[in-house]
Amino acid sequence: MLKFVKGHLETIDGVAVYPIISLLIFFIFFVALFWWVFTFKKDYLKKVSNIPLETEKDQPYEK
Repeated sequence: MLKFVKGHLETIDGVAVYPIISLLIFFIFFVALFWWVFTFKKDYLKKVSNIPLETEKDQPYEK
């Protein structure tokens, strides 16, 4: 099966650019993800991480 796919891909001109583009997209996504994680505000992270632990008594009454 791989021989079948490889044979068809070899006949396409410029097909070598697609693996490079996918690698760049992968690399840029994870660099952006690491940047977002390291610059995330710590106080907001604490607030959001405690949401599942809060009860209705802990939250102010809102209409």
